[in-house]
Amino acid sequence: MAKHICQGPKCHEYETQSRIRGPKGYKVLRTRFARFNTDINHEWIRDWETYFCDERCLHDWLQQHMTQLINYVGLKTKPSETQIDVVVETKEGWRGPYVSTTIKLLNDNLADDIANELTERIV
Repeated sequence: MAKHICQGPKCHEYETQSRIRGPKGYKVLRTRFARFNTDINHEWIRDWETYFCDERCLHDWLQQHMTQLINYVGLKTKPSETQIDVVVETKEGWRGPYVSTTIKLLNDNLADDIANELTERIV
């Protein structure tokens, strides 16, 4: 069971009871541990929670290191796109007819979506 120390640059400056350490007469504010152990793997635990004690410390770290991180990972130079199909239907409601617009993402399994669309048009 390994736990990281919170990586927040100001974690030791926040005045909370959980950060107070030391004997009477020599008290200090100490950096807390990260929220979760590194060996815990649940779908509801976010990756940042194994490095930071809370979102405030995460955002402090990002504010200090964002430019360096983006330069290391690489800056996007082109916008991303996802293929969609816009389905417009006229439906009947209790107040009369209305238009319903649905956006269907085609990117999850593009080959199957195109094949199904072609089959529907032929029939």
